[in-house]
Amino acid sequence: MTEEAVTSRSLTPVLRALRSCLHLMVAALLALAAVRAVADHHPHTPAVLAVAVALCALYVTGHRLPRLRTSTGAAALWLAALGLVWLVLLALTPDGVWVAFPLFFVQLHLLPPHWALPAVAATTLAAVAGFGWHTHTLSVGTVLGPALGAAVAVAVVRGYEALYRESEQRRRLIEELTATRGELAAAEHAAGVLAERERLAREIHDTLAQGLSSIQLLLRAAERALPERPGSALGHVRQARTAAVDNLAEARRFVRALSPPDLEAGSLPAALERLCATTAGASGLAVHCQVSGAPTALPTPHEVALLRIAQSALANTVRHAAADRVELTLSYMDTEVALDIVDDGAGFVPAQVPARGSAAIPGTGFGLAAMRARARALQGTLAVESAPGEGTAVAVTLPCPAPAPVPDAAPQAAS
Repeated sequence: MTEEAVTSRSLTPVLRALRSCLHLMVAALLALAAVRAVADHHPHTPAVLAVAVALCALYVTGHRLPRLRTSTGAAALWLAALGLVWLVLLALTPDGVWVAFPLFFVQLHLLPPHWALPAVAATTLAAVAGFGWHTHTLSVGTVLGPALGAAVAVAVVRGYEALYRESEQRRRLIEELTATRGELAAAEHAAGVLAERERLAREIHDTLAQGLSSIQLLLRAAERALPERPGSALGHVRQARTAAVDNLAEARRFVRALSPPDLEAGSLPAALERLCATTAGASGLAVHCQVSGAPTALPTPHEVALLRIAQSALANTVRHAAADRVELTLSYMDTEVALDIVDDGAGFVPAQVPARGSAAIPGTGFGLAAMRARARALQGTLAVESAPGEGTAVAVTLPCPAPAPVPDAAPQAAS
């Protein structure tokens, strides 16, 4: 038995209770031997009393020494001395045989198994021999009594050790599960933080960043119009002011964590119509919006994703496509909703679009990735078809729940 195991076991409440019972048993059996020696007028009564007191003192002294619970050698020396004094008592009175039973527990507790079992066997033989020497006979009862006592002691101690090992295994398993749960919670928290960062990045790119870019274009146009065309410059400034108000509303929405202001004021088709009208007014493009199929009530995440994708696609068209015309189509189907944005601009090669954050121009390379991420988050798909000189088509398809007809009629095409 290792020092760590002994120290750990000595701290368990069950073991402390067993020790208390063991101490009481030793005291009771030694008192019984002394009382019977006095009552029976034993010829060696003074010697029996002296040896009983010596054995009790040696037992108490040993259990008050912490080294016995941490050193196998010290425990073996103490048990050898205790055994010798017990043998003297056993030689003086047959009542000393009963003290062998608590000795079994002490030996099994303090000695490692390869020492404890031989010590118990030797104590059993000494008890049988001593009792037989006093009774001058060796019957079955004389042998079975100490042998059964030794067997019971071994079974109790080994059973307790098995239960203790099982409880320790369960404790370690619970600690491992607790640690694993903590690690899993930390991993989920980190994943949630990353997902929230990406969501905010998409939101900022599709709203505030696009709005600020629009304001920048309008102010540049106003700057070019001054001083020759003050009326045109004033119109651009007013449009920039309107865009600034819209972006302020978006910024406040981030703080309140509510749906986009355009969706708060009406349905998705109406929000797309207003987006097309605003883009057409700010850029001079011919932007047309149309709805196909019966409008249905969509979950808020679906409406937000479609509106943001439309905003991002139109912003990319204004900034990069050099297009004259854009067609935006929202299609309601039985189990899906689709949004198509098609322009007649310069086009590009989709495979050559740089990964986000790696573009040569800071702030570019994020739009398509953000649109794909929005569609993928709702189990949808996003496809981009384009070629140099042939314009660009962006198509997003999202699965939707069973349609619930919306009483509002589909908006007319707007430009």
